[in-house]
Amino acid sequence: PYDVLNSAEAQQEATEKSLLHIIKPEIDFSPIADEHSDEVYARAVENFRAWREKGWLVQDDTEKYYVYAQTMDGRTQYGLVAACHFDDYVRGRIKKHELTRPDKEEDRMIHVRNQQANIEPVFFAYPDNAEIDAIVADVVKNNDPEYDFTAADGFGHKLWVIRDKKTNDRITEIFAGIPALYVAVQCFFQRGGVCPHALQQLGGGELVSAFKVEAPAIVEGRIGTAVAAADH
Repeated sequence: PYDVLNSAEAQQEATEKSLLHIIKPEIDFSPIADEHSDEVYARAVENFRAWREKGWLVQDDTEKYYVYAQTMDGRTQYGLVAACHFDDYVRGRIKKHELTRPDKEEDRMIHVRNQQANIEPVFFAYPDNAEIDAIVADVVKNNDPEYDFTAADGFGHKLWVIRDKKTNDRITEIFAGIPALYVAVQCFFQRGGVCPHALQQLGGGELVSAFKVEAPAIVEGRIGTAVAAADH
């Protein structure tokens, strides 16, 4: 999450293509600017636009799911990167787990309103599903990853694009039958609800989110965890 690092730490850690330039744009100023200032919010929009113009962020021509794998301390977890709709939260299909601070909510909402996109992850958990596990395993076994690298912290990251339309459609059908998702990190959502006016500005209110499925041998019927996100 954006608030794990303070501004000084973020400035030191950020590389040229780090998302920190979009989610913590105060680091682009010297000295570091007030993170709630208008110039900082404007810089976030400028950086987001520049990333797309440079081809660092690319919109897929068709809707797709992605398989994401993260390896740390010798353990690999697999998941799906997907989009959810804020209306599922309003209707109670996405369960909140904590109360959040209004000042944090409003700061993130300003970024969403200005950028017309949700740049940061929304983390979910959902009940284990054997068919999703099988789909993920098949994608990983029979396809080369689009990205495969080890970060400076030693954690490994891999990403597969699911291009088969039938597979993508089936994943959508499976999630339609899952009764509820559970928010693991929800600073984006308001206490007791959401910020619907900001979300409706996202062209229908979709949030890019990620659902992470642990390998079946690890899960053993427990609720899986969720990770990752990209731009809307």
